[in-house]
Amino acid sequence: MSIDGKMQRRDFFGRMVDGLQGAALASLFGKDLLASAAAPSDLKPRKPHHEPKAKAVIQLFMNGGPSQVDLFDQKPALTKYAGQPPSRDLAAEVRAVRETGGLMPSRYKFQRAGKSGLEISEILPHTSKVADELCVIKSMYTTHLAHEAALFLMHGGRILSTRPTLGSWIVYGLGSENQNLPAYVVLDDPKGPPVNFIQNWQAGWLPAVFQGTRVRAEGSPILNLHAKNEYPSTIVDMSRSLLHRMDADHRDKHPGNAELEARIANYELAARMQIAATDALDLTKESNATREAYGMNNERTHSYGKRCLMARRLVERGVRLVQIYIEGQIWDNHNEIWKGLEYACGKTDQPAAALVRDLKERGLLDSTLVVWGGEFGRLPIAQAPGDKAGRDHGPSGFSVWLAGGGVKGGTAYGSTDEIGYRAAENRVSIHDFHATVLHLLGLNHRNLVFQREGRGERITDEFPARVVTEIIT
Repeated sequence: MSIDGKMQRRDFFGRMVDGLQGAALASLFGKDLLASAAAPSDLKPRKPHHEPKAKAVIQLFMNGGPSQVDLFDQKPALTKYAGQPPSRDLAAEVRAVRETGGLMPSRYKFQRAGKSGLEISEILPHTSKVADELCVIKSMYTTHLAHEAALFLMHGGRILSTRPTLGSWIVYGLGSENQNLPAYVVLDDPKGPPVNFIQNWQAGWLPAVFQGTRVRAEGSPILNLHAKNEYPSTIVDMSRSLLHRMDADHRDKHPGNAELEARIANYELAARMQIAATDALDLTKESNATREAYGMNNERTHSYGKRCLMARRLVERGVRLVQIYIEGQIWDNHNEIWKGLEYACGKTDQPAAALVRDLKERGLLDSTLVVWGGEFGRLPIAQAPGDKAGRDHGPSGFSVWLAGGGVKGGTAYGSTDEIGYRAAENRVSIHDFHATVLHLLGLNHRNLVFQREGRGERITDEFPARVVTEIIT
């Protein structure tokens, strides 16, 4: 402005440029807001990006880090070099240096199982019987030694406690085939929750409707599912109709509020679940032979077998994703590893194999991806002395297996080095793993995006990730 208050030519064009910049910025913000508003916030089924191999996932998550060299990755060199001190690289990954011993071979024999000849430890006799359905990835690796950080990475793709988990991303991308049941169900262990607890199945900053729904295996599966007082059906129907109209009116007054829409959707789902969930989780409808196959007649396998059978009934009814956790982290065998492995395998081996076999017999395995594994593996050296020896955390190389859902059964992919320490051939990162699971479900990890604060968020984020096409049929 000039001294006399009149706008100068220079000021005019300067203000005009500010206005154009502001308009451009508003346009960008508007696009972000519209994109967020357009993002799905319900469980209606959505089209995948490409033709899927699988429609559902059952994840058998083994908290603590199962020892690959004792289960799926036989290493004769450990016997050859038994007791020798670890290399400098390997020693650098040990957290408790004073407790470190030499290279320690497995106590268990490996056998070639099935027609495929897949090598599996004798401590997994039931898993060996379904070997021809399994694809064992022996070259998984992660980047963090601590359970908490490794779990955040395995489930959410980043070492951040607020990220959406893979399950939430899957439901965000695909919705659900059954509107009367949760799309994402979590079956945790009655003996105790896993490390990081509900953060293992959180929706993070995705709409809350995509969060995992915790279902209990003992007592009432879902708390507060049924009303304390029973009322005539006409009264219940009228009250629900009134609530639906009130919710719709409130939602219309607050358009684009994803949290509000998710909350209303959850209330309405809870009402529909009163019948559907009761039926889905009623295991008395299963034959005695089926319950016995899952190990429900054995105290050791009863709990895990029950949850594996519940998982099959849920995916049978259109649930998109079921995660099964074990008590705490029973695979975290720092001490007395042989005792710990026998307990963990004894609890989970029979039920996991029964699930794979049952899905196949019912024609569900082709459309259901079963995933087994933990957040990392174990080191091939001893931790603690003598018979009390265990193994420390081993993030640089570990094994997981997949079955059904479009993967090649009876195969092993990748390898670790001579002693089972580091992934060597055909290395598979956590982000590769996520991209592959999404691909099998018909989702392109690069195109599965949620707009947040002007940024397109993905589970693989900006990390390099590839689909492991070599394991896909």
